[in-house]
Formats: sequence, structure tokens, C-alpha cells
Amino acid sequence: MTSRAQTFDAIIVGAGAAGMMCAIAAGQRGKSVLLLDRAERAGAKILISGGGRCNFTNLDVTPERFLSGNPHFCKSALSRYTQHDFIAMVERHRIAYHEKTLGQLFCDGSAREIVAMLLEECAAAGVVIRLGCRINEVARADRFNLETDRGVFAAPVLVLASGGLSIPKMGATGFAYDISRRFGLAIVEPRPGLVPMRVEGETLKLCRTLSGVSVDAQVACASADFRENILFTHRGLSGPAILQISSYWRAGDSLSIDLIPDHDADRFLLDRKRSRPRAELKTILAEVLPNRLAEAIAESGSYHGPIANLPDRRILEIAARLKRWRVRPSESEGWEKAEVTVGGIDTDGLSSRTMEAREVPGLFCIGEAVDVTGWLGGYNFQWAWSSGWCAGQAI
Repeated sequence: MTSRAQTFDAIIVGAGAAGMMCAIAAGQRGKSVLLLDRAERAGAKILISGGGRCNFTNLDVTPERFLSGNPHFCKSALSRYTQHDFIAMVERHRIAYHEKTLGQLFCDGSAREIVAMLLEECAAAGVVIRLGCRINEVARADRFNLETDRGVFAAPVLVLASGGLSIPKMGATGFAYDISRRFGLAIVEPRPGLVPMRVEGETLKLCRTLSGVSVDAQVACASADFRENILFTHRGLSGPAILQISSYWRAGDSLSIDLIPDHDADRFLLDRKRSRPRAELKTILAEVLPNRLAEAIAESGSYHGPIANLPDRRILEIAARLKRWRVRPSESEGWEKAEVTVGGIDTDGLSSRTMEAREVPGLFCIGEAVDVTGWLGGYNFQWAWSSGWCAGQAI
């Protein structure tokens, strides 16, 4: 097989964010690089990200905003190739961008500009790209040998940049996990992250009634909490705060939701009882909540008539529900709706500086395939840029 193989210094599997960044960094150092992908176009997930405008990084990237079995693993890569380094590349290509909220940076125009920038950088670095290429076999003797439907390729370095299991319609597979296991690397069980949640029973009835309603809320689960909007859907709950907390949620966990995080609910309702005794509860609640949500809460407890008729005990019960609404999701929306994969290739087997497997010289693992998952808001792209750049520097 090797006698007829086309040889390179490195073969990178996956022409997404991490793979292209790795190829650029290695190619700029004079390495001959082959970038393979089974998809027909590079950067497929980049193109659909951020509503088509690509939330390409965040101004406030810190290691604390990433999940991993080893929370320290991401520190080296994030410090060596920062958000400011990637922003400099974007500005060098004269791509207009803006900050949306919470440090999130988006293209003014289209995500296509980011993909075009990366492909232009690949071309300048001499990277060879083969798209629509299916890998049939991976073997290793003195070097890695890949049999594909586009030929046989060999290199002393193989980089796994094919992502995780999120959004299978975009071509996501477990390829990186399968190859990693073959070479003795452990896998932290992958699960969907940044994903809407489903509910059942009375909570589902409420969500269906309120489908389309959005409210600013504080959502907590386990050791994490996030304050952003939540969105009621016909299957359960979504919106930024729910997507964020979903990465921390495990089956059986409950969410604690504060629907009026800017208010002391006890004081607010008791004050209104004194100052507006003739007002109905739904009218009072509509001062701090969307009308439909205010009406649903009042209706769910059959709280009719003037608020003055409600004993303080009942008012305190309502206040507790507003501040600590307990929701136990039945499941997440799964891989089809997940924006990222939580879990993946265990970082214990990798160098945090180079992304190379400690026991398999020449094998590198980067991007979403690795057990490092960022918050919503450009963090996962930054991990792709940072981990890809570090591997490219080490090839």
C-alpha cells in the first residue's frame, strides 16, 4: 500500500474550523499538508453558525468558560492563540464584524467570508484539499496510511479534526472516536450540548400554551447558572440560557429557574397588594413578565379576582414559584438539535501544549473531537482556532 501512496508531512482529517486552522499553521511553517473531508464543501458548520453570520469568537474568552474532565487542559492553547490573534486575521482580510451581546463577535455580512478567508490562507500556505473524500482504512507502521476513494495517502502525522456527533445532517460521525480508540485513547462518553430541552406532563402543557414566548431568566443546574433569555416551545424550553445550562445537565437533574431575576418577588408582590389591592394577579405580574406568561401563571393557580383577596401565604407561594420554578426535563432534543458535543477524546491522553497523543507519536486530536466544550457565544470556535493552531505549530 505505501509504495503507491502520495506522501505528505501531515494529513488532517476534517476541513472544519479546527482542521483548516491546523492546516494553515502547519503549511505556513513549510510543511506539506493534505486536508481531507468527506463533505463536498469545507467549513459546513461554519456556514450555518450564528444564523449564517458566524459567531467566530468572543472578546471574553477565559478557561473557566469551557467544560472538560480536566478543566486546566484548555489553558495552554487558549493563551498561545487567543481571540485577539483570530480577530487580527479577520481584520487583515477586511471582514467587517460587530459585537452583538456578551462579547460575541459576528460577521456584518456572511459566514461565507470566514470560510473564504480560511481557504485563502490554506491556498497561500500550499495546503492540498480533497473534499468528497471517504476514508476506507487507516493503518500505521512507520507512518500513517490512509486508503480512500480518492487514492492512498501517507504521512508521519495524522490529525483528527473531524468533530463530534452534533448535527448529523451536516455529516457528523464518530470517526475521530473510532480512530482514537483503535490507537488506545480513551473516550469520555459524548452527549449533546447547547441543546433545547424537552419536558412532559403539566409542564409540557404550559410550554405549549406559551410557545414562542421569551423571557429574561436565571437558570441553574448542578454547579452552573446562566442569565439570558429562555424560550417556551411546543416541546419544552430553549433559548440561550437553556442551551447554556444543557451542557451541564444530566438525565434526572432538575433546573431551577428564576423568572424575575431583577426583583425580590416577596417584596414586589406584597408591595403591590398594598399599593394596588384591586388589581388582579395577572395584571401585577405583567409589570415584570410577558403578558401571556403572567396570565398562564395566574391561571395555573386559579388566582382570580383582586390581589387583596389573596392571603400573604398564597402570595409567598407564588413568589417562590417565580424565583425557584423547578423543571425536570425528560430529555434533551438530542444530536439533531445540539450545537456541540460534550465529551469526546479524553484529554488525559493528550499534550495540552501540542494536542499530540502521549502514547502515539504523530497522532494529534483537535477541536470538537476533544473533551473540551465551550459556552454558547463563540467559545467553541475559539477552541477550534486555538487547538488547531497549537497542533499546526507542533507538526
